[in-house]
Amino acid sequence: MIGLGLVLLIVGIFITMSSSGHHGGEHGEAAAAAGEHGVTWVNRLMANLWLNNVYLTGIAVVGLFFTAVQYVAYAGWSVPLKRILLSLTAYLPLGGIVMLLVFLLPILFGGHNPLFHWTDHELFEAGNPKYDPIIAGKSGFLNIPFYVIRTIVYFGAWIFFAYWLRKQSLEEDLNGGLTYYHKSIRISAMFLVVFGVTSSMSAWDWVMSIDTHWFSTLFGWYVFSSWFVSGLAATTLTAIYLKQAGFLKIVNANHLHDLGKFIFGFSIFWTYLWFSQFMLYWYANIPEEAIYFMERLGGYNDHYTWILFFNLFINFAFPLLALMTRDAKRQTIMLKIVCIAILFGHWMDFYLMIMPGTMRGDSGFGLMEIGTMLLFLGAFLTLFTRKLSSASLVPVNHPFLEESMHHHV
Repeated sequence: MIGLGLVLLIVGIFITMSSSGHHGGEHGEAAAAAGEHGVTWVNRLMANLWLNNVYLTGIAVVGLFFTAVQYVAYAGWSVPLKRILLSLTAYLPLGGIVMLLVFLLPILFGGHNPLFHWTDHELFEAGNPKYDPIIAGKSGFLNIPFYVIRTIVYFGAWIFFAYWLRKQSLEEDLNGGLTYYHKSIRISAMFLVVFGVTSSMSAWDWVMSIDTHWFSTLFGWYVFSSWFVSGLAATTLTAIYLKQAGFLKIVNANHLHDLGKFIFGFSIFWTYLWFSQFMLYWYANIPEEAIYFMERLGGYNDHYTWILFFNLFINFAFPLLALMTRDAKRQTIMLKIVCIAILFGHWMDFYLMIMPGTMRGDSGFGLMEIGTMLLFLGAFLTLFTRKLSSASLVPVNHPFLEESMHHHV
């Protein structure tokens, strides 16, 4: 998958380079006008790298978040899933490295990062023709050193807690007893406080700051809900695959039913946040707020309009209708279809969050996008499956293991 993704990405880059050099007439003038925003094949590559890394980083940290929730809730049903959830976090170190490289390299070599308009230092210089009083007013938060420090803190905290929690689980396998379980509950409680802050702030930094003039008080929740449903879908798909391959026989239809209920419920939660954000901005109709949706609904010659409606269908209507019945939540084929749709659908959700602010009307969906997606997915699956295979799939001395084996809903 990594090899195929790399080949498609390279071919996509050459196609984009050749096509961008042959634009003429009005399109060429539009491209030249967009040039002041730095819209090039390099920017398209960077936007794709950023999109896939933010998306997969969210899935990785959701594995840790959901594990912590299970511990503090004293949940017994989810015991067979804990090794899957903690293995998702294997991507975090790579995610942190990619995030810092994609952000810092353009600044080191070009002076600013074209994905983030606010990294241009001329915007903060009073008297400069490019001076922007709104962005200058945010300079206490949106400045390069503080941004980099925050990103390092996010990843450092997540990686530390993932390592700490997994260490307790593995030592519990060896030594048994309740000591490690109670310690895991305390670690989880601490992490949930940290996650409550870092999940929202990382969403502001990595996604919302792309559209520097715009802000939403719901945005942290919105990004979290998209990450969370994607993480649940990845966990469910893995559990089904392992069960069908004969590796995780402890998982039964009741566990899958509970996972299906989570996916069903939080797909509705995601839609509630989407609608709340959209409806209030539509109703108030304040230009600096409404511009975000105007760009995505009719803006850039309807470039993103179909994605917005497709987004609502695949992330809300489809899982709502497909998982409405009890039987559907217990059928592996239905869960597989819904989970794959959700994983692609929420990738498209992040596409819609990131591309209009970075690529304007020049984004696309070609070999470059497919290649980058496969490249990142291959890297994610490699790290995830290696971590998964490095220890027992079932936490053998977990105090609620017996309860989980007889779980029934």
